[in-house]
Amino acid sequence: MTSNIRPIVICMTPVKNEAWILDVFLTSTSLWADYIIIADQNSSDGSREIAQRYEKVILIDNISSEFNEPDRQKLLLNESRKIEGKKLLVALDADEIFTSNFQETEDWKRMLNGIEGEVFGFEWVNVLPKFNKAWINKGPFPWAIIDDGSEHTGKYIHSPRIPLNVSSNIIPLTTIKVLHLQYLNWTRMESKQRYYQCLERVKFPDKPPVEIYRMYHHMYSIPKSRITEVLSVWVEKYIELGLDFEKLSIGKKFWFDDEIKTLINTYGAIKFKRDEVWSSISKAEDPRNLLDKLIHKYMKLTQPYLHWVIVKKIDRFLKFHY
Repeated sequence: MTSNIRPIVICMTPVKNEAWILDVFLTSTSLWADYIIIADQNSSDGSREIAQRYEKVILIDNISSEFNEPDRQKLLLNESRKIEGKKLLVALDADEIFTSNFQETEDWKRMLNGIEGEVFGFEWVNVLPKFNKAWINKGPFPWAIIDDGSEHTGKYIHSPRIPLNVSSNIIPLTTIKVLHLQYLNWTRMESKQRYYQCLERVKFPDKPPVEIYRMYHHMYSIPKSRITEVLSVWVEKYIELGLDFEKLSIGKKFWFDDEIKTLINTYGAIKFKRDEVWSSISKAEDPRNLLDKLIHKYMKLTQPYLHWVIVKKIDRFLKFHY
């Protein structure tokens, strides 16, 4: 069953200090969205000023001083529902854009002809530095829905971005993909992963350090067989528009490291001593002992070899004893 009423297409995006990529995101997203709702969380890098330059942007404030995905997702969802009519809601982060061939695909037509409650799932193309190679997470990641008014229930971190329930009909899309651009700036990405590890430790104090480490260093475990070329059809229209993807690698100081220092000052350095988050902190502040450092060294050296039986056995031991 399809609907002949074209939905209003709304992109919902949380932002905190995303000036490094926001022009690329808003230029590309303006090609397909009727409205782009930006929930800005106290940005201090010019993100708000960039957003205000784009005609389709609705800029709202996320005044929270804390990391909380469900709250910001509900904020975006509530704002989108102020717009009357049938709506296709698309939840993308600022470092994610559709492949540039989206309008010529059957996937795009399928979304525009969806019925209320249908959820659309995407493949995630993780673009590597130099913008010529990537690896693909097949998903499908449920990031779009024909809004049916359902309540959103999320979780603290890595939350579903849209309303989902056990009966949600997730339709996998394969031609339109989501280009994930965070890895273009590898140093920034590493800073972000350190921050996420600290958030995990605060929210889930009993989670094994090896489990947290493996999760936030997965990019070092991608086998060469999974690396593919970035296809020209994914990006050619953006190149024609003059989008400069190479400049996204610029920058060496990131707000995530300031947040890490704030968390350390709030909870004490000892709380984070078993987590490998100390590369941006001075040696004088590092509370790790020799055992901590040796285990962190082990985890780093073995990250590419998680399929080895001996690594699995040692990791299992560490989960219960470290």
